[in-house]
Amino acid sequence: MGSSLGCKNRVPHASQLVRDAWGVCAATLLLAAFLIVPALAAQDFSQPDSEPAPEAALIQQANDALASSDFAAAFKILTGLNTQTPNNPQVLYDLGLTLEALGPESPAPVAPDSKPLTAESCYRQSIAANPLFAAAHVALGLLLARTGRTVEARSELLTATQLPDAAPALKARALRALAKLDLIGNAQQASNPTAASAELLAALNLTPEAPEDILLAAEIAESAVDLPAAELAYRRYLALDPQDPQTIAALAHVLLAERRPADAEALLTPALAAHPSDPTLTALLARADLASGDPAKNALAAPLLEKLHAANPQDANITRLLARVYLDTDHPDQADPLYAALIAAQGANPDPTLLDDRAETLLRLHRPAAAETLLKQAVANPAAFPTHAALADAATHLAFAAAEIDDPRTTLQALALRATVLPPSPSTLFLEAEANDTLHQYTKAIDLYRQFLAVAGTDYPNQASQARQRLAALAHRK
Repeated sequence: MGSSLGCKNRVPHASQLVRDAWGVCAATLLLAAFLIVPALAAQDFSQPDSEPAPEAALIQQANDALASSDFAAAFKILTGLNTQTPNNPQVLYDLGLTLEALGPESPAPVAPDSKPLTAESCYRQSIAANPLFAAAHVALGLLLARTGRTVEARSELLTATQLPDAAPALKARALRALAKLDLIGNAQQASNPTAASAELLAALNLTPEAPEDILLAAEIAESAVDLPAAELAYRRYLALDPQDPQTIAALAHVLLAERRPADAEALLTPALAAHPSDPTLTALLARADLASGDPAKNALAAPLLEKLHAANPQDANITRLLARVYLDTDHPDQADPLYAALIAAQGANPDPTLLDDRAETLLRLHRPAAAETLLKQAVANPAAFPTHAALADAATHLAFAAAEIDDPRTTLQALALRATVLPPSPSTLFLEAEANDTLHQYTKAIDLYRQFLAVAGTDYPNQASQARQRLAALAHRK
């Protein structure tokens, strides 16, 4: 049977369904910026970690050269030492540091066994020569983390924290790195902010707090959804560096998550004036304008992103943000070609959330059949969705699209899929009742209409009226 629900009522408002793409983008950029690379490469070159030996003077010269960033001099000394005294853990460790500092343009030293040496192989040989050499474990762990081998990195760093003779500063460095690894997680293990927090606290018990620790604490709190603590930590850091755009963006993201768009706007407006081409600040200010509830500010969001898109036409993330803003400001006709182009660019296996975004746009354009086709493709592999909420959004849209074209069986299949991750809402209860009613499954329909009326309150007057009419009409079929 036909429905009295118009498309605009059927599709939940975008503020309920929009995945926080720009917020995620900002948080991802910050996590990448604060993760492994910046402070973790710093080492202490002032004293060798091995026992004094005949070559100790040369080792100290190499350490002095490293400490003064004279890597070419250090390389010359250390390659000679490695030839004269193979398997010396301190020499191998220092040579690994030197090769890392010189980077890909470094000469290729050869080990006494004629095999080319790399920073990683130097660290591994140093550990093999002295398994209790904590500095080599830390250096290898940091290198592995920087190259994405986080499981191996974790093992090396954890080993370093457990060695009894490791210096407190070295243990603290390893603990901070472990905290960052636990914060981002990996393919085998999800983010673990509780463990990250414990590791950071353990590091702070060994060495004083540094500015980077404040940022790490903020990220940990944000990951744990402790937004007040995250806000406090970001503000502490901004007190040290008030103009840092990444921290401003991170704090604005938290403020928006706390539903404080005016505070976010006040923070972002001067920051964007100082950094007019910053994509993260631009996206966040657009989001603050959208969340303001002020139509005049809502209208400012699209021009902000249009300018950014014009400067970065090949950036898919910016294109998607602009499409979402068009959709949120009731311009689905402008959003649709952007979404269509993004999907075409992804080939045979497009992002299911992107398919859902375009399907939502097509529903707004009163093209439910086309939306249903896209949504069936999107939900064909539920495991491809990044979150349960994203899967529920797509399943909900599919149910609405199918109802628009009188396809009750697909409506019920979509609602069953949604029910695997979310409880029913008043609107989905009504859709399910309608679909069962259309299929002459009257007992089920009566029960669902009653469930809908019990939770609908005054928010769905048209649907409530229709539900009462159908219950009256179906009473004789009980």
